Amino acid sequence: MSEIPLIYLFVSLAVLIVLSAFFSSSETGLVALNRYRLRHQAQSGLRGARLAQALLAKPDRMFGLILLGNNLVNIMAASIATVIAIRLLGESGIWVSTVILTLVILIFAELAPKTVAAMYPDRIAYPASYVLTHLMRLLYPAVWLINGLAAGILRPFGIRHLSASADPLNPDELKTLLKEGGRHISISHRRMLLNILDLEHGTVEDVMVPRQDIVGIDLDDDWETILQNLSQTIFTRMPVWRHDLDEIVGILHIRTILSRLARNRLDEAELLKATRSPYFIPEGTPLTQQLLEFQARERRMGLVVDEYGDIQGLVTLDDILEEIVGEYTTEGGTRQKLIRKLEDGAWVIDGSTSLRTLNRRMHWRLPTSGAKTLNGLILEHLESLPHGRTSVVIAGHRMTIMELGENRIRKVLVRPRSGRVEQQAGSG
Repeated sequence: MSEIPLIYLFVSLAVLIVLSAFFSSSETGLVALNRYRLRHQAQSGLRGARLAQALLAKPDRMFGLILLGNNLVNIMAASIATVIAIRLLGESGIWVSTVILTLVILIFAELAPKTVAAMYPDRIAYPASYVLTHLMRLLYPAVWLINGLAAGILRPFGIRHLSASADPLNPDELKTLLKEGGRHISISHRRMLLNILDLEHGTVEDVMVPRQDIVGIDLDDDWETILQNLSQTIFTRMPVWRHDLDEIVGILHIRTILSRLARNRLDEAELLKATRSPYFIPEGTPLTQQLLEFQARERRMGLVVDEYGDIQGLVTLDDILEEIVGEYTTEGGTRQKLIRKLEDGAWVIDGSTSLRTLNRRMHWRLPTSGAKTLNGLILEHLESLPHGRTSVVIAGHRMTIMELGENRIRKVLVRPRSGRVEQQAGSG
């Protein structure tokens, strides 16, 4: 090598440093790739993504190839730098070449290329995958030998499979991904996706209309009262019962009797003929499961029953859909607002409002492990039915009872934590 001109040695050294930078940046770029974007681009037919995915599927082979190439060029670069230093500075040049080459490799072959690859992994990893794929075929025997030795060293530690394993996201991780990485998804769509993920934590009791608030037709009423209720109702479906809700007869779709009702030709026999058999839902049913049940049974309304078969409330398909898309104008759109904001920043809230609705719309963190409504939550804390304007602090919010009736809390004045005005809440 002493006969090779110095210019050739310098050119060879520069080429080896570039190759070292290539291997270093390739490793960082491949590791830093977003796996889900990579999978999408590979399925879309992008060749660079498909090659990168194939390399990452066998990480032991990929790292073996990159380390083999990187160490090979670095050792060759060190040898050439030593020859250059000896020819220019004599024996003392060995220490000089060691220090200078260390700095050059550290900056130009490691730190700089790896930083760029970490910032732009797609731009580095995809082109590099073409080169690495061909090198893998060329150097496969050496890579296979290195992998075999590495596997033998790792086997006593219980590590036997060196292939990439599937790493699916759990719901909480997916929520974080949507919140922090969903910049290309509109806020409304992102909110709906998050609500779908949150749906699995809710049950039908969280969204049902309580038993005492169910509006329907009692066949024991006089016929004129029944006709008046049918003519003035704002609902398209109503439960029909005799004497008591537990003696349910069926569910009536108002549309099926409109023509007879308009011609004043509706009687009880026709009314009963138009009713559909009731659909019962066990309490505790998850909202995700119930949504699928409504779809499978082609139903839009069900009655929630406890373990004794007593009716506890009523759930509609719209109630569950509102958990996903938010409240929208429905058949009950003319009902009184459940949440009303005052000028001083406080809120007047109906006691029947579900805690899930409050947490979602007001961004509060009221406990939902026990009671399902604001009325139930306050009674749970007081452990008795209050008298007058009783106040209680729950989750940092001062709640003052404004109206009582029928052994339940009807209206509550809520002042948010530290007097903070919630900007995101709407009206129901």
